[in-house]
Amino acid sequence: MSLDISELLKNWPYEPGQVTARRIRGDDGRDKIQLRLDLGIYQMEVAGRPDGQRPYECESLLEHFQNELAVYRRKHGTDEGFAVDDRNCELLRAEASMYYHRYLAMFILEDFDAVERDTMHNIGVMDFCAAFAGSEADRAQMEQYRPYVLMMHTRSQALKAYRGRSVRAALYAVRTGMQRIREFYRQGGMEKHAVEQTSELVILGAMAREIESRLPVDPTARIRQDLKRAVREERYEDAAQLRDRLKEFRQKSAAKSSVVSSEDDESNADKEP
Repeated sequence: MSLDISELLKNWPYEPGQVTARRIRGDDGRDKIQLRLDLGIYQMEVAGRPDGQRPYECESLLEHFQNELAVYRRKHGTDEGFAVDDRNCELLRAEASMYYHRYLAMFILEDFDAVERDTMHNIGVMDFCAAFAGSEADRAQMEQYRPYVLMMHTRSQALKAYRGRSVRAALYAVRTGMQRIREFYRQGGMEKHAVEQTSELVILGAMAREIESRLPVDPTARIRQDLKRAVREERYEDAAQLRDRLKEFRQKSAAKSSVVSSEDDESNADKEP
């Protein structure tokens, strides 16, 4: 059997500037994820560690060290003194790189559950190293990637909610993710105006505006805005009229809800217990 993969690469050309991924059936009968790169192809398992390995009989190296931490805490009653050395921090970063390539491929394939899972793994690696790496360099090395991973995690949550037709949940996910990214940059000392210009917030901001444009129209929203303005400007006669209109809308909405509820009760009464 030839080891030359030239024909495989020829049949799947690399496109500069584009991320290309596909899902294939492996020789073992299980699905695999492939990511096309400039010099070749990454092939990864769909679940578990992307390379299919089980370090220390755990799903991931992160899980192994989390187990080690739990044992240490049970023995000492605290995590003070627990540390991960430089070599193991390097291995954790290498593992995070595998998960990065897989969640990138999964995002292209629109498997947002998998993206959420793998970004959570990498956030876990960052949190673990920040807390327990033996050196300051190892504690800080992965932190530079946190905004990007948070952005991808947020996008996967929002797109999953949006695909499930939960527009408000999608918007909430984006706003929550943006706030977490803002807090990260501000804790690092970045000025507020510079924070808003970071690529992660620009991308999520555009996503938030797109989702907002698809929210169902609230007929009372404009009235409430006009009412606040009238009160602020001390136009009390206008404010009174706006309150009356708002009250009328609410009464109509309550009456409509009552009718729907009554119809549901009648329908249920016709059904056998």
